[in-house]
Amino acid sequence: MTSQVSSAAEQAGQDEQADGTVVGEQRKPGGATKDVRRLDRVIIRFAGDSGDGMQLTGDRFTSETASFGNDLSTLPNFPAEIRAPAGTLPGVSSFQLHFADHDILTPGDAPNVLVAMNPAALKANIADVPRGAEIIVNTDEFTKRAMQKVGYAASPLEDGSLDGYQLHPVPLTTLTVEALKDFDLTRKEAERSKNMFALGLLSWMYNRPTEGTEKFLKTKFARKPDIAAANIAAFRAGWNFGETTEDFAVSYEVAPASKAFPVGTYRNITGNLALAYGLVAASRQADLPLFLGSYPITPASDILHELSRHKNFGVRTFQAEDEIAGIGAALGAAFGGSLAVTTTSGPGVALKSETIGLAVSLELPLLVIDIQRGGPSTGLPTKTEQADLLQAMFGRNGEAPVPIVAACTPADCFDAALEAARIALVYRTPVMLLSDGYLASGSEPWRIPDVAELPDLTVQFAQGPNHTLDDGSEVFWPYKRDPQTLARPWAVPGTPGLEHRIGGIEKEDGTGNISYAPANHEFMVRTRQAKIDGIEVPDLEVDDPHGARTLVLGWGSTYGPITAAVRRLRTAGEAIAQAHLRHLNPFPRNLGTVLRSYDKVVVPEMNLGQLATLVRAKYLVDARSYNQVNGMPFKAEQLAAALKEAIDD
Repeated sequence: MTSQVSSAAEQAGQDEQADGTVVGEQRKPGGATKDVRRLDRVIIRFAGDSGDGMQLTGDRFTSETASFGNDLSTLPNFPAEIRAPAGTLPGVSSFQLHFADHDILTPGDAPNVLVAMNPAALKANIADVPRGAEIIVNTDEFTKRAMQKVGYAASPLEDGSLDGYQLHPVPLTTLTVEALKDFDLTRKEAERSKNMFALGLLSWMYNRPTEGTEKFLKTKFARKPDIAAANIAAFRAGWNFGETTEDFAVSYEVAPASKAFPVGTYRNITGNLALAYGLVAASRQADLPLFLGSYPITPASDILHELSRHKNFGVRTFQAEDEIAGIGAALGAAFGGSLAVTTTSGPGVALKSETIGLAVSLELPLLVIDIQRGGPSTGLPTKTEQADLLQAMFGRNGEAPVPIVAACTPADCFDAALEAARIALVYRTPVMLLSDGYLASGSEPWRIPDVAELPDLTVQFAQGPNHTLDDGSEVFWPYKRDPQTLARPWAVPGTPGLEHRIGGIEKEDGTGNISYAPANHEFMVRTRQAKIDGIEVPDLEVDDPHGARTLVLGWGSTYGPITAAVRRLRTAGEAIAQAHLRHLNPFPRNLGTVLRSYDKVVVPEMNLGQLATLVRAKYLVDARSYNQVNGMPFKAEQLAAALKEAIDD
């Protein structure tokens, strides 16, 4: 969660680094002989071909876990190809879920359970699995050809290489086909349900609810009731297999995280879904129609998909022919009086840069949402990175300053959208909102806010003349500014008497007429910069309960791994301070004071040191970078080791 670390949360942090402590045993009701062990947390990873339905399997397990009341965090990981080569290492798709009876922050460093649907899935993931963990493998796929395809000279199920693990060889495909023999399905069609068999087995192992999954399958295949029935049958067969087989002697319980959350109504939410909801909420709070001009791009497309479902809230979505058209339409909608949004990833931001500069010149509210991914160029479309910060800060020609807001967790994307909208509407400026692939696809519990808790974003449009000439006549000056915010008036086209010129050529102060005068250009450049510098943002809060000498400064999705690492260090008796930036332009006004109050400042980033570069240049602080650009989020253990080294240095 995104609240400040409390003593209770620190205690929970001790559990975060545990391996799932057994805190009790009991017999199942009804006289069954299998034990039920209670754990404080579990990390499960489903892995298979990109066509094996691992994302759906993980998503369903997550949904049932959320309905049960556990805290959770997920990490979907899949190839960029629509259908990668079957049985190959590049084609492996996985979904990791960490759930617990207490507050957690990350999808977990290493899985306690790996479900491997084929040899490629096993080989691609075994290095992450600690000794002693459980491995469930689909033995039907471990054919000689399939193993040779990924470099296994001998079967890992028989050569002793897995002796250090709790191995469960299960013929998932055969069992699924047998369970569906009474259905009018071909063998190939029946085999497709093996992911539901695996889901049923894991649902039995961890006492997950089943009603939601069965309801989901009936809805998903409503037009194909035979397929729905077959999937439900496979799901139930997996559950019954766990109940009856001697290979699984123990099932597990993870109690609801009843003490981890404030009172409220919760739902599981991904970052992209939270962003979409935040945008709808912002438009309602501003009493403005929401317009999205977008072009599909991984990993931002889900926002377009979701917003297209909400026409009843005054949302209009436009899927443009390219990135430039998408932002051009959005800027036109902003001129027309809408809350305008465009969504993209790093390559799309590059294409949109000229129009973002135009929005800076026009001084119109526009949200540019960048769901960052691995780059450069096409890079790693389905992997995460936070390497677009300098692009967001400087990626336009001329002096074109733009505010930057960054979300830190999937649920926080909702609040980040509201904050970006506030800045855009109050200060009449485009705003860059940064998320990334890890936040976009990952999920966690989100407390649904009461409408009364949401900020008032009401906008006052220009209604009439705002300036008196020397001859006493009243006119409308489109660039006459609010003395507090330096924002210009927002005049809806068609309002009588408020006609004014727009375009990319420099405007004259006040009148908005075209001007090439050197003094005017310098004045306008400095005024636009002053407007951004003057944006009111909260002071940076520092979590430092022990008077530390070392500060770890983060931004964006590193919040979870950093906080988990800090908890580990504090549990071990180390003093370390933590601060996390939401506003990256302008920085909080107290940031320089905070940085200079510590002997050491460490900045972990999923780039090569972009925030560190900015704070070094602005505050002349010797910030140390700790960087990773492998397409995956930091692991808490990895960060804890790096921060301990910085403390001891």
